[in-house]
Amino acid sequence: MLAEVLHTLPQVLLDGLTLGAVYAIVALGYTMVYGILELINFAHGEIFMTGAFIGTAIFLTMAGFGWIGAMPAILALILVLVASSIVTGVLGMGIERVAYRPLRKAPKLITLITAIGVSFLLQDIVRFITEFKKGNYIITAPSLFTDQVILHTSSMLSVFNNAQMRSSSFILIMIAIVMMVALDFFVNRTRWGMAMRAVAQDRETAALMSVNVNKVISLTFFIGSALGGATGVLFAIQYGTIDPYIGFILGMKAFTAAVMGGIGNIRGAMVGGVLLGVIEMFASANLSVLTHGVLAAEYKDVFAFAILIIVLIFKPEGLFGKAVIEKV
Repeated sequence: MLAEVLHTLPQVLLDGLTLGAVYAIVALGYTMVYGILELINFAHGEIFMTGAFIGTAIFLTMAGFGWIGAMPAILALILVLVASSIVTGVLGMGIERVAYRPLRKAPKLITLITAIGVSFLLQDIVRFITEFKKGNYIITAPSLFTDQVILHTSSMLSVFNNAQMRSSSFILIMIAIVMMVALDFFVNRTRWGMAMRAVAQDRETAALMSVNVNKVISLTFFIGSALGGATGVLFAIQYGTIDPYIGFILGMKAFTAAVMGGIGNIRGAMVGGVLLGVIEMFASANLSVLTHGVLAAEYKDVFAFAILIIVLIFKPEGLFGKAVIEKV
């Protein structure tokens, strides 16, 4: 049994890092909004989904005009990433302005229900538009970066099998790293990042210190939504098929990653996302082996959420979060 697990370990780690990078960036949107507003923006998964559809629509339009073949594929990807990020960033700002800002002083349960309502609304809008244009709400993204790279891990240690990696996986991981590093630098090294941290720590005091709280919150939604939209494009390129409901379960898992890392902690969300991706892929590949066929690969979600429950039982603030004492 141990030998079978070790044989697939390099491939599991590569696939887990790819999926974990997606979870990590989406988790950043949850943790940024929660850190400032203490709001769980359950519509963020649907912003990720919207980004995937916008990016795919742009790719299909470019392919129809023959532009993709006329330019390097990486340049086309960068253009689509930028366009999708801007659109989803503006969408996130609009959602905050219309749906969340009027309820900023309302009980948290009301804003939570509103976020769930926005989530369903985005699902239905995207489904309606897609079915109206294509006749089907399940869309296949263009095939890009399909070259296979074989990593000869068996030469490192005989118990390992060789691992395969698509070039799209490598590009996804590299772009994800760039986005995470850029966000970390922005939050910790820039003036606007300092304003975001000040608002997250004490909104009222930050306002007294001449920080424009509304602008900071809008910027937070723009950045989080832009990152989510760009990740949706990368997801579509990597996994091929998208539908209006991909954002729900993936958003829940990204939120799980944010909680696991420590909700409100940006670096914790990154680590939590990667951990969750690796755990899920490990379960998908090895659950049947470890349980002697009792549990199959489809129980990977149960395995991942069970890990979350264990983390929260023994460390409720998450792996990198800090315990907070509520004032009476």
